[in-house]
This record gives sequence, C-alpha cells and structure tokens, in this order.
Amino acid sequence: MDEYISFEQIPFGSDNFADNPEPRCPCILLLDTSGSMGGMPILQLNEGIKMFRQELLQDALATKRVEIAVVTFGPVVIESDFCTVPNFNPRQLDTTGDTPIGEAILLGIKLVSKRKKEYKEHGISYYKPWIILITDGAPTDEYSLAAKKVKEGEEKKSFAFFAIGVEGANMDILQQISYRSPLKLKGLMFREFFMWLSASMKMVSSKNPGIATKLIPPSGWSDL
Repeated sequence: MDEYISFEQIPFGSDNFADNPEPRCPCILLLDTSGSMGGMPILQLNEGIKMFRQELLQDALATKRVEIAVVTFGPVVIESDFCTVPNFNPRQLDTTGDTPIGEAILLGIKLVSKRKKEYKEHGISYYKPWIILITDGAPTDEYSLAAKKVKEGEEKKSFAFFAIGVEGANMDILQQISYRSPLKLKGLMFREFFMWLSASMKMVSSKNPGIATKLIPPSGWSDL
C-alpha cells in the first residue's frame, strides 16, 4: 500500500509558538473612541490602522515577529488580543462614551505583562513591548495609578510608552501620565503616524532582541 506523507502547511505569520518560534515584538494600541473622536478623526484613525497592517505585511520578518493588540475606550474594550500581523483583522471602529484613559492604560499594561509571561513559558525571546496611547481628550477617570505604573514600567525597561495627543487633547495631563514627552499629532495625520509606527516596528524587529535601536524621529506628523 502506498504511504502518503502529509506536510501540513504552516500559515505564514503563524501565532503558534511551535510553528513560529521567532522572537516577538509586541505593540499594543490604546485607542480613544469617545464621542469627540466622531466624524473625520475616527475615519482617519480606521484608515491609519488598515495601512499599518498593510505596511507590516510587506516585511517578511515583521509578519512573523510583530504582534499587535488593540484596546479601545470608552468604555474600555479589548478589540483584539496579541496576534501576528497576518491574523490582525481590525474591525471598523466607531465612537461612543467618555474617556477612561486611566483604566485603558492599566488594562494595556496588564495585557503586556500577561503576553511576556506567555513568551517566557514557551521559551520565546521578545523585544521591549510598545504601548501606544492615542487620545483627543483628557481622562474622565482617575489616572494617578496609571501614571505611576507607566513611570515604573519605563524605569524598569518593561515597556516603552508613547502618548499621542490628537487636536483637543490635554497635553499637560498626557505629560503627567507619560514618562517621555507626549507627541501632538498634526491635524489628522494618522496615516503618517502609522507609517512612522510601521517603519519603527520593521526596524526594531529586524534586529536581535536586546539590541538598542535608535528611534526614527517623528518628523512630518508631529508638532513637537
């Protein structure tokens, strides 16, 4: 009897650690979907996220190494937990509610810690996670604990936290929350911001974990 050996196709960019033992480069987006982001801002944000995925898909290494998660607020919702780029299929975001930034940040930090624990348990090396906060307002909840956790995490080099203020954002409060200076988005240049983010992710994920990488300057999309 003829014996047939089946070679199971490993999906490119598989999330399974056994199929894809590449080091991981986690990036979590904390996105403001409060009422004030309605209209053009949410439209441009949705376009930017789509383009972020498309740009990363063009890089063979980034598709296997970069992992994206999305948390929206308010209310605070995990839109998608960490997955590699080919498996990241973000839905069209819409707007509602207030701006619980403190709660969103604490959840983001928790998800990052959980994912790092999973990497360690499976012997997967990883890059310093990036936490990106995008908001056009000020927190409608208590944010002092979130600010404290951001500072602690940055000092321990547990993650890098970036606060991006859209038109109308309270930059003074973002300065209190973020360890590094918050950046102000020019107009609605989400596309340009996500181009910068995808280029940064490609650059970081092309090196070995632990190697210091000089950040690409946020030129073109930021007022600072």
